[in-house]
Amino acid sequence: MVKYTSLSDTDEEHCVLKTSGKAKYEALSSRSSQAKCTFNVSGMTCASCVSAIEKSLMKQNGISSALVALMAQKAEVTYDPDVVTPEAIREMIEDIGFDAEILEGIAKGGVETVTLIITGMHCTSCVANIETVVKGLDGVTQASVAFSTATGIFKYISDEIGPRAIISAIEDAGFECKLALGQTHGSTALQQQKTVRKWRNSFLVSLIFGIPVMATMIYFMVNKDHKEDLILLPGLSLENLILFCFSTVVQFVGGRYFYVQAYRALRHKTANMDVLIVMATLIAYLYSVVVVLVAIIKKSDYSPVTFFETPPMLLMFINLGRWLESMARLKTSDALSELMSLQPAEAALVTVGDEMEVISEENISVELVTRGDILKVVPGGKIPVDGKVIDGLTSADESLITGESMPVHKKPGSIVIGGSINQTGTVLMEATHVGADTTLAQIVKLVEDAQTSKAPIQQIADKIAGVFVPGILILSTITLTVWIAIGMTHPDLIPTFTPEGVNRTTEITIEFSFQVAISVLAIACPCALGLATPTAVMVGTGIGARCGILIKGGEPLELARRLKTVIFDKTGTITYGVPRVMRTMLFVALSEITEEEFLAIAGTAEASSEHPLGMAVTKHAKEMLQSDRVGKCTAFTAEPGYGLQCTVSHISLMLNANMNQQNNASSSSPVIITPPKELTSSDEIVQEEDSGVYKVLIGNREWMRENNLTVTDEMDHSMAQYEGLGQTAVLVAINGVVAGMVTIADAVKEEAKLAVIVLKDMGLDVVLLTGDNQKTANAIAKQVGITKVFAQVLPKHKVEKVEEIQQKGHKVAMVGDGVNDSPALVKADVGIAIGTGTDVAMEAGDIVLIKNNLLDVAAAIDLSKHTVRRIYINFFFAIIYNMVGIPIAAGALAPFQVLLTPWMASAAMACSSVSVVLSSLLLKFYKKPRYELLGIHDTPDLHETV
Repeated sequence: MVKYTSLSDTDEEHCVLKTSGKAKYEALSSRSSQAKCTFNVSGMTCASCVSAIEKSLMKQNGISSALVALMAQKAEVTYDPDVVTPEAIREMIEDIGFDAEILEGIAKGGVETVTLIITGMHCTSCVANIETVVKGLDGVTQASVAFSTATGIFKYISDEIGPRAIISAIEDAGFECKLALGQTHGSTALQQQKTVRKWRNSFLVSLIFGIPVMATMIYFMVNKDHKEDLILLPGLSLENLILFCFSTVVQFVGGRYFYVQAYRALRHKTANMDVLIVMATLIAYLYSVVVVLVAIIKKSDYSPVTFFETPPMLLMFINLGRWLESMARLKTSDALSELMSLQPAEAALVTVGDEMEVISEENISVELVTRGDILKVVPGGKIPVDGKVIDGLTSADESLITGESMPVHKKPGSIVIGGSINQTGTVLMEATHVGADTTLAQIVKLVEDAQTSKAPIQQIADKIAGVFVPGILILSTITLTVWIAIGMTHPDLIPTFTPEGVNRTTEITIEFSFQVAISVLAIACPCALGLATPTAVMVGTGIGARCGILIKGGEPLELARRLKTVIFDKTGTITYGVPRVMRTMLFVALSEITEEEFLAIAGTAEASSEHPLGMAVTKHAKEMLQSDRVGKCTAFTAEPGYGLQCTVSHISLMLNANMNQQNNASSSSPVIITPPKELTSSDEIVQEEDSGVYKVLIGNREWMRENNLTVTDEMDHSMAQYEGLGQTAVLVAINGVVAGMVTIADAVKEEAKLAVIVLKDMGLDVVLLTGDNQKTANAIAKQVGITKVFAQVLPKHKVEKVEEIQQKGHKVAMVGDGVNDSPALVKADVGIAIGTGTDVAMEAGDIVLIKNNLLDVAAAIDLSKHTVRRIYINFFFAIIYNMVGIPIAAGALAPFQVLLTPWMASAAMACSSVSVVLSSLLLKFYKKPRYELLGIHDTPDLHETV
């Protein structure tokens, strides 16, 4: 179960945090006074908006950090709850000029919040009645009901009470109540859809009134010889009148959103992309109005050249770009939407009898499921929440959550994951984790946090964006001034100047100067620069989530491609972390029993042992003999540090089960398998003739000698041989004769050797770091191909080993799964936690491997390289675009008759943002490497009998 701790946790020994992306950590308790809240922020269009919000919030008392994500349209604020409240922060954001909505706060002490819609209230006394009833429930910490909106917000301790109990209490009080769904993810998706509709409508207005402008401009351009015949009034032509009418509508209707945002930005003494757009269109519009009015007042015999076509054309292209960009943004979060859609809307709540028969059944909202509920899941249905099977057999498709392609068999006691698909049988399950505690909810939260975070390279873009708009305004002013000076002193350098217009030098100069100045405002685009990183990070982390690789943000995603050394912990990482039988050796010359009988006797004898090695022997015997039962064990005694002795009989139970399995496998007729019965001494067993009773001793050399049994030199040599490989060898004596040997070890994962080979092929150094003894560590390292080993390293010294490698200038990744690995995971540049490991390790890790597959370490690095490469491509085009486009728009190539009119500049600007987003979307074609197809299969056989 993946679980991530909040800022309120106080486990100083294990819980650690990354600080500013560097290899430093501190106890969470040192920040116990801090709280964190997430806001949905709409209206942001470029990196300048992000910079404005972050700077404004950081100036406020009580706010320690503010992280704003352009693509996710979210803000994550860390604050002191004694100084400021989330509602006050929301008002601050809205005062800056953006719409904000509180999505969630990280609750303390397991406190969760639920919003309910309550009907039937008639006055404020009803409000007081409901609040009194709910506050009287155990576990409810706060109740607030609003009469005007018919909603109630209730905070409760999830371990003590759930939403269903609160709803039931309100209904018992005489009111109707239901859950207000979609409080977080739904509202975010709805806001994104509203944004798409907003820019679509703005584009349509601009298009409807912009097409006549284009038609008018083209008509009079083709028939320019007849312009003088279409003068309606002195100084006013039909062309300018038509352009003025349509341009006015587009300027103040199609461009109204830009005016609102620009006003809010200027009010807070900031400048963003909307300021540039408004200035470009407004200057072009006002300039045109002024020159036409002057011509009318002077009763000129011609109508002046105007820029009335610029606002409609510019706004049409920009609105189109914003529309396409907003739709593309929805595509970048497809992976997150797919994850959120996995959870079903309803669950079948049942009550059961003593024999697990269903007494009653009711469909309820999945948000109302509480811990301990019994739920029924039918074939083809989705598992509603995390839990365990209590009745029934089935298989579950967990591919969309863990990436495991094969169905996973489930039986009573098996863990099921919410969002996975039940395939073959109806099962009853008990809910163990609900709401925000489910695996799916925490994966979604982790992906959201990753998409909200910023890669280090993005900080450079944000700094550029912070000064980009003021710089462009200054550059546009300089461009205007320079060209006016050139035109007044050397009019022949003005591209539009002709000898016939010598009497209009001033007019032509001002006209051209304003044209290039407006073009500079129109073409400059900080949006492409600001979108280069977050779009790629959003797509990259989404792809990782689909592949079972959870990446906690842009920083580890960027750092992973720069790794030089990968350090693996041994127990639970390179190995499975549990003892397994590695070899069984039968001393045939000294015994006439078969291998199957040897396994049955040893497995039955160890079945009464609680020692981990004994449990491993019993498990191995059951697996090899394909039996769920063991024989009968009596007179069992164990001597700690030496071994055990007992009497074993009725081993035919295991042998017959194995024979039946083999017969069934070779028969095509239907087979009915009855569940095995647990054997006790009081059972009457009906079976075939049993061959006998066995006196059994299992243990080390000293145990055999103490019981007067001979351990030959050959036996001792065989034991020493496997002990040299890091395995534990135990002898098995049957009826006074040492019959065989079993070697046990923490087995190496099947993919470990291949993972090491792949990482080395990628040019990485691979190191084994363990607290085990040197002999065992070397044996494990030799099996997987690791040559550099640090053994007998205490948990507190693992950090020192990581530092030692970092001091050589290497970027280091640490792969681990235990509590003792967490300091090293944090100290490493990239901490990679195994998904089946401890909660503390997964909290400390930057990357979490859900599938517990070491090949995903290489896959995460490969995904990092592809994502960062895409970020650099985006940056290259964004920078080159501005570096090339702005000088051309400013008239640098005017002597060569290469010019950009304002409407052309606006079209180029719109294309730049869309192209960057589409470039990031190309990452969606990334395919996770199939390293297992490389054909490397020379890993040791796990179950070889000599």
